[in-house]
Amino acid sequence: MGPVGAYYPQGFGPTDIYITEKYTRAAMGGLGEAKTMANYAASLLAQEEAHELGYTQVLWLDPVERKYVEEVGTSNIFFYLGDELVTPALTGTILAGITRDSVIHMARDWGMKISERRISLDEVLSALEGKTLKEAFATGTAAVISPVGKLAYRGKTYPSITEK
Repeated sequence: MGPVGAYYPQGFGPTDIYITEKYTRAAMGGLGEAKTMANYAASLLAQEEAHELGYTQVLWLDPVERKYVEEVGTSNIFFYLGDELVTPALTGTILAGITRDSVIHMARDWGMKISERRISLDEVLSALEGKTLKEAFATGTAAVISPVGKLAYRGKTYPSITEK
């Protein structure tokens, strides 16, 4: 255990996530891949709206089509779909987190099938509904490895991933 407590208010329990397509956090040629204040400033309004609705974090979609998963407000995101651990590819709008990189290396060392690729929100939601989404978690320096609980999208709350 480190000298600090849990990053999120719910402690080390599952993080409930609100998915927005109303806003974008980063665009190609911007600061999305850099750990700067400007990277986070664009997320503040959506984060406030998510908090008002009872969610801890926002899941960001790509800035062009708004259908591909990018990252969570403070973290990178992973989905364990079937027998494959998937995380979005670094496209210039996603922070290349150290914890993300550590998870990728450990998963490969453990012999897991891992992919860094574009992943559509439709694929994630279909896997969740079809019960082939086994786990979802976010990774970040301060947020460590945090399980994802509920996902909310377009007024629908999807059942908790961790309680299947």
